[in-house]
Amino acid sequence: MSFLDTADACAIAEHVRKALLGPGQVAEHFLAQTNAREPAIQAFAALDAQCVRKQALCLGSPQINGLLAGVPVGVKDIIDTGDHPTAFYSPIYAHNRPSRDAHVVALLRQAGAVIMGKTHTTEFAYMHTGPTRNPHDLQRTPGSSSAGSAAGMAAGFFPLALGTQTAGSLLKPASYCGLYAFKPSHGLVSLEGVKPLAPSFDTLGWYGRSVRDLALLARVLVPGLPQMNGENGARSFGFCRTSRWDQIDPPVAKALLAAMEQLKTAGHSVTEVILEDEFASVFDDHQLINDCEGARSLSKEWQSNPEQLSPQVLAMIDRARATSWQQETAAKARLAALAPVLKKHFEAFDAMLGATCGMVAPLGLQSTGPSDFCKFWMAFGLPQLNIPMPRASGELPVGLQLIGGFRQDSRLLEAAQQVDSALRSTPGL
Repeated sequence: MSFLDTADACAIAEHVRKALLGPGQVAEHFLAQTNAREPAIQAFAALDAQCVRKQALCLGSPQINGLLAGVPVGVKDIIDTGDHPTAFYSPIYAHNRPSRDAHVVALLRQAGAVIMGKTHTTEFAYMHTGPTRNPHDLQRTPGSSSAGSAAGMAAGFFPLALGTQTAGSLLKPASYCGLYAFKPSHGLVSLEGVKPLAPSFDTLGWYGRSVRDLALLARVLVPGLPQMNGENGARSFGFCRTSRWDQIDPPVAKALLAAMEQLKTAGHSVTEVILEDEFASVFDDHQLINDCEGARSLSKEWQSNPEQLSPQVLAMIDRARATSWQQETAAKARLAALAPVLKKHFEAFDAMLGATCGMVAPLGLQSTGPSDFCKFWMAFGLPQLNIPMPRASGELPVGLQLIGGFRQDSRLLEAAQQVDSALRSTPGL
């Protein structure tokens, strides 16, 4: 096993900056990994090896010294790239060639990153799944719409990847594929050049090989974000099951509860948080708003090419057409009223802890399982992070979710580093 098989993006970029590795060497390593496993994984919607090599060869002095110097990045195929097609996993856009990069892709290139290719998504980042398989078990789903980025990460095709989340599309694949993932607070990352679904929730996020990788990309994609200060003291965490805890499979619940005990053993405090009964409506309100905004976002495709839309998208549009303006307005009002109540629950803690998913990756590729434990917090635009739980050989990944207060992204990243360190240094894990 080589350095590049396990090194995180921070270490790879440092080696390139110090000329211990050349960008071409890095690119060739990840292209070889891709060539070996991509036929089975099918993570890429578009991959051009010569384009990858050209990018690595043409890195100039500012980029070669950048934060992401020579680091390959997978980009979800709802994010525009000027040198790759963007098809949204829809036949309507089979020949779509954007004229320029999305804002976030431009920032990646300016920091020295190499765009490895476009990764498979579900149709318009909604429900109709693509061909991608879970590298841990090819018979299982890799998760929802950021599946190609997650599966490619887990298969070793690139050390960083972009995804998006509207319900659970970033964190659920992270849980199923055993990855670190970070979804910032809503509105912090520019979505210029990213296909919208439900703008009230849509957020760009990313995968990395470590918590510090997540923080590194935050420095690139959220200019001005306060930086982690490296404090290593004890942390205070809330633990919230939400009203859907009864949907968690027993082995997943057991792993999560064991993690809470391990954190206590490491010197952190963990306090159970029980939310008011009114929060039970959040799941349905998120779905209703998602449907209505999704139908508006796809109205031009529905009017011009309805026969090329999947049954899942058509069903979403049908539900939206049966929903009144007053019902959507009331759902948004309920979330707005609950937001300050939820904020008070966060005031005593560095972060909230909970399940990312209630199950390991399900068998089959047609269904990705529910996203309830992600979309609950998504409804309020809070920053969310997945940490892959340590597991024994042969066990499928399980994710631990960390949630921060709104715009407390740096604090969440700092707390996540402490959680990750505790889980990986405590005897018995």
